[in-house]
Amino acid sequence: QVEVVESGGGSVQTGDSLRLSCTISVYTFSAHCVGWFRQGPGQEREAVATINLVSSRTYYADSVSGRFTISQHNAENTVYLQMNSLKPEDTAMYSCAAVWGSEIYEVCPSADLRYNHWGRGTQVTVSS
Repeated sequence: QVEVVESGGGSVQTGDSLRLSCTISVYTFSAHCVGWFRQGPGQEREAVATINLVSSRTYYADSVSGRFTISQHNAENTVYLQMNSLKPEDTAMYSCAAVWGSEIYEVCPSADLRYNHWGRGTQVTVSS
């Protein structure tokens, strides 16, 4: 059974930084694609960033490119999302998701339907 646990959310001011962590309890950690998704109030869930744990290829949504960085720590089965220069429009529930198949994709998918292991999410609130 795959368990995904996020942490690191909180309430911050515009321009602040946060680092989210996603720990995935699975034997074949590096065989997975991992994505960070977010859903703001009244909005659909959207992909923020994805990472291929074999190739380390990444994808970023245009809205976060240059501000957010996704990275991996294989020894700790953890994927991080470093969020800098936060804006009020970044306010959302952030969820981490994983799917087996990092050797299938060159860049891991951004469609949430492709992921089958989800955490419960961590809330990020950015005030102006």
